[in-house]
Formats: sequence, C-alpha cells, structure tokens
Amino acid sequence: YYDEVFSIPPMLDAIRAHPPVDGVIVGCFDDTGVDAARSMIDAPVIGICQAAMQTAAVIANSFSVVTTLARSVPALEHLADRYGYSRQCRGVWASEVPVLALEDPASDALQKVRAQIEATLAHDRCEAIVLGCGGMSDLAMRLTADYGVPVIEGVTCAVKILEGLAAIGHKTAKRGGYATPRAKQYTGRFESYSPG
Repeated sequence: YYDEVFSIPPMLDAIRAHPPVDGVIVGCFDDTGVDAARSMIDAPVIGICQAAMQTAAVIANSFSVVTTLARSVPALEHLADRYGYSRQCRGVWASEVPVLALEDPASDALQKVRAQIEATLAHDRCEAIVLGCGGMSDLAMRLTADYGVPVIEGVTCAVKILEGLAAIGHKTAKRGGYATPRAKQYTGRFESYSPG
C-alpha cells in the first residue's frame, strides 16, 4: 500500500504528457491508479489484474492467483472482490519472490513460483492460475505447457482487451464515477494536478 501513493502522480504525469492515446495499460498487478487515470482521460484504462481475472473467469470456472510477496495478498483479495470474482478466485498465494528477482537469472525465482503453483493447484483445485505480477508475464506460456492448465498473465490480456476496445471505439464512461473531476484549485506540491 505504501509505495502506491508515490507511484500515482508520476503515472498521471506520463499519461498527461502523451495525449491523445488509444488507451492506457497500468502494468502493476495492484491496478495502482487505474481509477484516477480513468477519471482523467476518455481513453480506456486497463489494469493488468482486472484483465487477467476477467480472462480467467471467461475460460475457467475457478482460478487462483500466485503473486510475489505476502504483503500483496490482502490487496489482491480486495481486488478480486471488487471486480466481482471472489466466488471464482479460490485463493491468493505468495511465492515470496521479490519483483526484481524475477529479472535475475541467477535467482531461484522461477523455482519458487513453480513450487507455489504446484501447492496452489493441489490445495485450491482451481482450473487456472493467474500470475499476480507483470514481471511474471514471460513465464505464462511455459507454465501453461508444464502444468496443463491455463496460466494467465495480465499484460497480454490487457493489451488484447485494449485493442478490442480501440477497434470498436469504446471510451471510458464519463457519466458517474469516472466523470472528469470538477474544477478546483490545489496548492503546494499537488498544484499541477488541479482539475479544470
């Protein structure tokens, strides 16, 4: 939760610096700042957690999430509930792999992820696994072949959902919760984020 608050303003700056866009993909599995970005622009904003869970729910009756660290578990359980997948999501499990270790070939990250997938499949009896970190995206196809169940990563799912939305011309709804914020003046450090 702590890092999330520091990552949202620079993300919003990056979105603002590149208009117009067909859409935005938030590449953190916590879907950090997705709602703020949806309020800021008309283009669709897709979080990789929502994209992965949505995909899993379409192709499997049940799924479990294998993520990096235990500290992420409560946030991902909350997202499963928020997105309406708490019935299909059998559990959220941590492989205890720091995100940066996923990029280090000398680490034992892959072995830890594999061990957690095996334990999760045995415990939860789920039909699919969702990889709970964008840094795991390159593992999905190999793990799908190895375990004989869909192993879903949210980056590709988000790209394909966004491509579909762009192709049919849908934008973020601006009537209600994602309406553009009303004009108001902020002061201090956040003055540049004043809406309107």
